[in-house]
Amino acid sequence: MHRVIEIPAKLIRNHREKASDWLDSLPGAVERYVGEWDLTVDGDVLSGEASLIVPAVRRDGTAAMLKLQSVNDESESEALALRTWNHDDVVEVYEDDPETSTLLLERLEPRTLDDLPDDVEATRILAELLTHLMAVPAPPGIRRLADIAGQMLADAPAIIPLLADPAERALARRLADRMAEALPEPGDRLLHWDLHYYNVMAAKRQPWLVIDPKPLAGDPAFELMPAVWNRWDDLVATGDLSRAIRYRFDLMLDVTGIERERALAWTAGRILQNVLWFTEDGDTRIEAELKAVADALFS
Repeated sequence: MHRVIEIPAKLIRNHREKASDWLDSLPGAVERYVGEWDLTVDGDVLSGEASLIVPAVRRDGTAAMLKLQSVNDESESEALALRTWNHDDVVEVYEDDPETSTLLLERLEPRTLDDLPDDVEATRILAELLTHLMAVPAPPGIRRLADIAGQMLADAPAIIPLLADPAERALARRLADRMAEALPEPGDRLLHWDLHYYNVMAAKRQPWLVIDPKPLAGDPAFELMPAVWNRWDDLVATGDLSRAIRYRFDLMLDVTGIERERALAWTAGRILQNVLWFTEDGDTRIEAELKAVADALFS
């Protein structure tokens, strides 16, 4: 008999149209891994944007989190990446099933860098963690930034004309041109891809640990945009949005030592990536926050 679990509404909203079979399989999957990994469920289920999280206790009494997610390009190398980086920087993987991208992870504290009141301090901590992660070469088999960026440039000519504003179409083309300048040297470091404040959690063995990578092999300069784009209200509250964006961007560069022109080129690529995603999904204007970052860094 399957364990009765209540799937969080956010997960249902995000996956009902495209992954209803996966949603329906979750109660059985929880039961399977609780049995295979000798776990005891230890609280109410939680969810991320794309995963079901079940608090559990291992047979030896160790608190853990069972993470169930659909198999895709983003999830299939998560365990490999977390085991490749230094243990002192990332959440520990206790068990994993490569066939389903299911993970049993170290249980961390229920507090993220987003909860740190000072956004400048939070950004500095994020940058310090990035400095550690970017020192590690990507292992074989990780998808490559070169391929993703090349596909973006191939897709852009068909998607950019869907933008309604000629000035925004011109901006998107400038972003594509800027990224194209960096493409001949795409890098070989192990990238997180989504290193923002919610993906760094407090822990007992270290003050902060990184979670939830979408692994990629490439240039660490591609990692900066999530730090700039998140905790947006803190930027707005300064009263000078463009200046605040540049300050945060410069802080990331100062701490990591990433070269400015590379940082600008690959950040242009990150902005373009989001523009292409949103436009392909039906938006005809560039999202205001993306436009603000582009204006602050490239005007």
